[in-house]
Amino acid sequence: MPEPMGFYTDTTVCIGCKACEVACKEWNQLPATNGGCHQMSGDSYDNTQRLDGIHWRHVKFIEQFAENREGGRWLMMSDVCKHCAHAGCLEVCPTGAIIRTEFDTVVIQSDACNGCRDCISACPFGVIDINPVSGTAEKCTLCYDRLQVGMVPACAQACPTQSIQFGTIRELKQRATARVAQLHGLGEQRARLYGADENMLGGLNSFYLIVDEPEVYGLPRDPKLPSRNLVRSSLLSTLGAVALTLLGLAGFRHRRMEEVAATGERRPDA
Repeated sequence: MPEPMGFYTDTTVCIGCKACEVACKEWNQLPATNGGCHQMSGDSYDNTQRLDGIHWRHVKFIEQFAENREGGRWLMMSDVCKHCAHAGCLEVCPTGAIIRTEFDTVVIQSDACNGCRDCISACPFGVIDINPVSGTAEKCTLCYDRLQVGMVPACAQACPTQSIQFGTIRELKQRATARVAQLHGLGEQRARLYGADENMLGGLNSFYLIVDEPEVYGLPRDPKLPSRNLVRSSLLSTLGAVALTLLGLAGFRHRRMEEVAATGERRPDA
């Protein structure tokens, strides 16, 4: 079995060029928004807005400036599916359309997807959505077809600054840890890794180096799996079933007593 593969994204060197978005679109032959007549969002330079069924890469632009536009900074991050070691989407898929590959990545098989949308609500990162052309749930495959023939994913291949790095998770963690130490040495004490340890869904196979709080980048601080609700949901379902049973018995007993009383009133005197 190959080692787990994935992405390490160093947001400090992302220049917002969107080469990754274009490469992803081209390689995976994803349709254009509204037939190519895409309206400007007015939200900085971010016209993609979010990940969805036809945008598997999304470059986020976060402006941190005062009203006088002095002393601020840009934060940019190329977002993508996290290919979680413990994937919520894989947990809930009823058809087996979502699989874990030999590279430890998570892939949706469109030909087996029934479009139920369970995976959309199960993903804590808002990654998955329906492709309006195919009518099935779709997301980044980490270029599974390219990996199978020893090629680098299209987005990482296209990135001009090596903000998106591809490799084995073991090697990527070593690079990322060294980069955080370098940034700390240069005075950027806010630098940290997001999703690189096993405490977050068993570890993300697409993790990030960030220089602010996760929420600033639109990342959940403590993402959870759907299965965390199993015990509570089972308990509530059991209590609900017991309550309905008791109500049903009470209703039956009340009706039976009314029938007995009615029978007694109609009985002739001896």
